[in-house]
Amino acid sequence: MGYNIGNRFIPSKRLLRVAIWWLLIFLLQACSVTSSRTDGRPGQPVNVSAIPDAVPGNEPKSKYGNPDSYIVNGKKYFVRRDSSGFIERGIASWYGTKFHGRRTSSGETYDMYAMTAAHKTLPLPTYVTVRNLYNGHSITVKVNDRGPFHENRVIDLSYVAALKLGIVKDGTGLVEVRAIDPGYFRGEPVPVQSQTTISKSGKGFYVQVGAFSNYENALQLTKKLTGLADNLIHISETIVSKEKLYRVRFGPITEIDVADRIVINLGRYGVGEHRIVVDL
Repeated sequence: MGYNIGNRFIPSKRLLRVAIWWLLIFLLQACSVTSSRTDGRPGQPVNVSAIPDAVPGNEPKSKYGNPDSYIVNGKKYFVRRDSSGFIERGIASWYGTKFHGRRTSSGETYDMYAMTAAHKTLPLPTYVTVRNLYNGHSITVKVNDRGPFHENRVIDLSYVAALKLGIVKDGTGLVEVRAIDPGYFRGEPVPVQSQTTISKSGKGFYVQVGAFSNYENALQLTKKLTGLADNLIHISETIVSKEKLYRVRFGPITEIDVADRIVINLGRYGVGEHRIVVDL
């Protein structure tokens, strides 16, 4: 309770503490609603049309984030000396409010509203184009951070980059990552990418766990993986440099969640390596 002194009402210390407590709760709730969401997205909408792609520049390698190798969660990664000719297809993810304002592996500050990305092995910085293989959208980003260290991801996009590419809603997307050739810095044109896309309900993609010149070796691995998505595993033939190879694959897969479940369980069968393959 409070006390009247003249014409003023003076609250008791207990009431004052209660009022301050409820004020703090209100402010915390307001911040959680307006500044960010639990899924990493900001609370306020972003006009992506007003945010341009990253502009490639001939920048020196960062003093940070470019060791010959590094270890995360017991796994060793080897950093590429250059990015010339680098092309990779796989699953992209994104990161947002949780890391906004933190230092990246290159020493820069992570800005979820900038067109940047994280990659496990590309030199920092590297400029890449990332194309969504489902909708054909393409963006240019600057790789200035390390990650993602999820078992089945090839690149982690900033929030706004993922928004422009159209993968924020689902959280992931099937993409092609292509390093911008150093020739671009000499004024030469950037190579035009194929605009071929795949349908989520169409032929899909594959989780490849091995490629062998000997069929028996491929068959042995297939038998070893018996019990893990039996209806999807198979051996396919291909010719590489005039040599026949037998590829052990799971697929075709149309849902990223299915691929994730397969990859998570590979370790139980003694398989430590895999890659996502998209036949365009």
